[in-house]
Amino acid sequence: MVTKKTGYEVARALRRQETPAEKKFWSLVRGRRFQGLKFLRQHPVFFEYRGELRFFVADFYCASHRLVVEIDGGIHEKQKDYDLLRSEILEAKGLRVVRLSNREVFAGEEVVYRKLAEALGG
Repeated sequence: MVTKKTGYEVARALRRQETPAEKKFWSLVRGRRFQGLKFLRQHPVFFEYRGELRFFVADFYCASHRLVVEIDGGIHEKQKDYDLLRSEILEAKGLRVVRLSNREVFAGEEVVYRKLAEALGG
């Protein structure tokens, strides 16, 4: 059975296994480095499905703007379908989702900051 505690434990474990792109993105946004916004990394987002509690772990989350940031690496077709489903569920919860490729993250802060600003409507 899934509990909120389970979600937070999974997220905590994932924080210890960050990809290089996630580490780079975190270095660009931690400590309110982007527009003074606070981002959380590997944050569980809970939802109900068929009466049961479920969760996704968002790569990054900005609560003040209800923004989920997903860093996408080399993706095969099956993963694209799963990512689309995740985005639909997150958006149904009123969250905005922005996806950045590893390439975009490693292109530097200007690219990352521009994509984030676009996602925030600015």
